[in-house]
Amino acid sequence: MIGSLYLPGRSPLHRLPAGLKAAALPVFGTVLFLVERIVPLAAALALVVALHALARVPPRLVLRQLRPVAAILLVLFLSQLWLADLSEATVLVLRFVVLILAAALVTLTTRSADLVAALERALRPLGMLGADPRKFGLAIALTLRFIPVLAVVAEEVREAQRARGRDRSILALAVPLIVRTLKLADEVAEAIDARGG
Repeated sequence: MIGSLYLPGRSPLHRLPAGLKAAALPVFGTVLFLVERIVPLAAALALVVALHALARVPPRLVLRQLRPVAAILLVLFLSQLWLADLSEATVLVLRFVVLILAAALVTLTTRSADLVAALERALRPLGMLGADPRKFGLAIALTLRFIPVLAVVAEEVREAQRARGRDRSILALAVPLIVRTLKLADEVAEAIDARGG
């Protein structure tokens, strides 16, 4: 099963209720995608980096969230630069960087059990519609944790392929990454089924 990404600590962010952090992340992400200018997005990036520092997350761990997706961000930047202009390309990449770091911050400062419990409480009204709040809560919690986990998996695949001298082949990187991602998705589905049962 997916390993824990929780970083134990006593910072103000660690002490915040899990439900508040889980609710703040989609709101923050929505606001990010409504912003069309570089300066506010750069300010959001500075804020998220400052919050990582407040939570005492080591800088190497912050960079570790971005290193595996650097190639994807570069492709997005270049494609947007070709289709639009420098400003729109920068805005697009800034959005994703801030969102990745924000999701990582939630997973690093929140125990999985607390996150699942908070989401289950918030989704309890869905039970009146015949839905299972436990499954919904677990699915959302695992999805939040899935973002930084994929970054770690991508880095592991890249390091393994680099050791074999195949790090320049896109196919050699993509195939094992897709296989491991699908395996993780199966594990998430199994966890949801086991919890629901």
